[in-house]
Amino acid sequence: MLIRKIAVTSLLVLSMAGLGASSASALGWRATHPRRAEVNGRLNRQDHRINVERREGEITPSQAHDLHAQDRSIRTQERADASQNGGHITRSQQQSLNSQENTVSREIGR
Repeated sequence: MLIRKIAVTSLLVLSMAGLGASSASALGWRATHPRRAEVNGRLNRQDHRINVERREGEITPSQAHDLHAQDRSIRTQERADASQNGGHITRSQQQSLNSQENTVSREIGR
């Protein structure tokens, strides 16, 4: 029983340490890699635009929910791309992400 508790505790500590390291690493790259910073900056601005248009009644709550979901999908793709490339995204990945962001941007501004 004691060995099992120690094993579970050790696993939790290691898991938490890994999460902290990966978060710090991702934040470091986001802050220093120009392509990631550009893509993530656009996502942040779009998130703000969605919230403003929802508050002003220009889009419905359902539309805002769908637009936020699209942005989350783009952010997930950006993180996946970066994880495959040592913390950065390639020029073609950036172009693809920007194209997806353009689509969402046009939907926000309708």
